[in-house]
Amino acid sequence: MRHFSTSDFDFELPPELIAQHPAPERSASRLLDGRGPDPIDRIFRELPTLLDPGDLLVFNDTQVLKARLFGEKPSGGKLELLVERVIGEREVVAHMKVSKKPPVGTRLSMQGGFTATLLGRWPDDDGPLFRLAFDDEPHALMARHGHVPLPPYIEHADSAEDETRYQTVFARRPGAVAAPTAALHFDDAVLGALAARGIERAAVTLHVGAGTFQPVKTEDLAAHRMHSEWYEVPEATQQAIDRARARGGRIVAVGTTTVRTLESWARSGAASGDTDIFITPGFEFRLVDLMLTNFHLPRSTLMMLISAFAGYEPVMALYRHAIAQRYRFFSYGDAMLLARASS
Repeated sequence: MRHFSTSDFDFELPPELIAQHPAPERSASRLLDGRGPDPIDRIFRELPTLLDPGDLLVFNDTQVLKARLFGEKPSGGKLELLVERVIGEREVVAHMKVSKKPPVGTRLSMQGGFTATLLGRWPDDDGPLFRLAFDDEPHALMARHGHVPLPPYIEHADSAEDETRYQTVFARRPGAVAAPTAALHFDDAVLGALAARGIERAAVTLHVGAGTFQPVKTEDLAAHRMHSEWYEVPEATQQAIDRARARGGRIVAVGTTTVRTLESWARSGAASGDTDIFITPGFEFRLVDLMLTNFHLPRSTLMMLISAFAGYEPVMALYRHAIAQRYRFFSYGDAMLLARASS
């Protein structure tokens, strides 16, 4: 089997194809049907006609937190926190953007009038994240004073539009700092059409972390340290998967986060916990048959995942087609439907 390096997943993307705003309607996005030998250009609302009665769609029901918080040090120096996860009644783990890191014990004055006390690094003394204690419940403070954590390639400040559209219509479990973007295209009309066609729905949870945007900096894939994210596969979803398998239905994962969740569970047998699964070409998929996904950043772990799923050459050909046909890329961009390559 071919040995892949990070540069194999690079491509040139015209900057104007990076979507800065969502499509006027969720299901009006384009859908590149990449299941066959030739790509087919479709509209997302056609999705129900592309699936079969008895198939099972599995969504990630995580809810994006307003996890970006602004404040200042006692010296007056400005800082920005991006809360990665809440770990206690008042404690969080966060990324910190600041000119000079403050010492442990520093009380930070945050916009909105609350304070955050720096307790140390996380997950250990040399960890890349910071552990902080807020003076009130973190979810409540973020809801009142936080900003939508738009990805780094979206260049405008968050707005009321982002509060609605950088969130899926079925988000219900708060904890993500990035949206499961393939699911942003679903609206009530599409969900109703899926149900009418006899296509079942189930949910998993994976709280997407900011690490999803980190480029792979090592040329050797084996040297990349994957970020960890919390997931859960509920009993009801496990039963829905068993039913779908029994009736010959396909498991359709909505987004790479759902793929990572299902395949983590299939490997470990653990229905919940942290996963740092890194899916690269050669990976043996055990559960997922079809995948809906947006278009991903060059050199990213997500490019590697979809190449592992649908085949490296087919995926790179689909990306060339998408660029030539002016598809919209990344979080607010268009979607693609892929089938698992036969091994």
